[in-house]
Amino acid sequence: MVTSDQRRRQLAREKFERQQKRREEAQRKAKRRTRIIVAAVAVALVAGAGAYTNFRTESANAKEPVEFPSSSPGAQSSEPKADEPKMAVDTKATYRMALTTNRGAVSITMDAAKTPRTVNSFKHLADKKYFDGTKCHRLTTQGIFVLQCGDPKGDGTGGPGYTIPDENLASLGKPGADGAVTYKAGTVAMANTGQPGTGGSQFFLVHKDTKLPPQYTPFGTMDAAGLKVVQEVARGGVAGGAQDGAPKKAVTIEKATVDKA
Repeated sequence: MVTSDQRRRQLAREKFERQQKRREEAQRKAKRRTRIIVAAVAVALVAGAGAYTNFRTESANAKEPVEFPSSSPGAQSSEPKADEPKMAVDTKATYRMALTTNRGAVSITMDAAKTPRTVNSFKHLADKKYFDGTKCHRLTTQGIFVLQCGDPKGDGTGGPGYTIPDENLASLGKPGADGAVTYKAGTVAMANTGQPGTGGSQFFLVHKDTKLPPQYTPFGTMDAAGLKVVQEVARGGVAGGAQDGAPKKAVTIEKATVDKA
């Protein structure tokens, strides 16, 4: 016969065992959560680091892959947070962005009907003299053919503190089997971190037909004289004899204006 004292000890033991099981289960769940969090952070870090390298193109003579046009993943976070400017352009009008550079004038035609928020952002920034005195920090002469500008820091990490959405991507046509479309010489498009909706102030000028994934907003077209200016810079090559880096013929945007055409 079980005494009341034995019964109490049995109940206490069963209670202790239940508590132990609950603690062990809680520990297992905590470990699972930790693994999930660690994995998620790892994926995020890889995605962030891959913003430069998500899309690469190899040239026959290149020792290293040439990265597609990109701004640093930290370009926005390194700047004070700001709101995208309110719409202040005529979304049915054509605008002209005039870049006065130390290498010559570059005139860019922009259709606000196709890229209203991009044009609005450039108008907003140009009116604030945001681009004045900035360098075009990157020239690529193999694999892709672009001159990248619009970074006030001049190193690929600068931005206005806000981002704008991608626009007008369908105009590039259907990608080929390689997933790329042709950005024709004279095209002006937005650089980004490799993720959707991460455009800021950096843009690239295409000096020769270039194959790229259709993920960079094409918002303007250079005039013939402006294209010649950029092509002349490209002929000068990249500093140090590389294929991707600062242009040997340094380019500074002395003044940028945006007005109705």
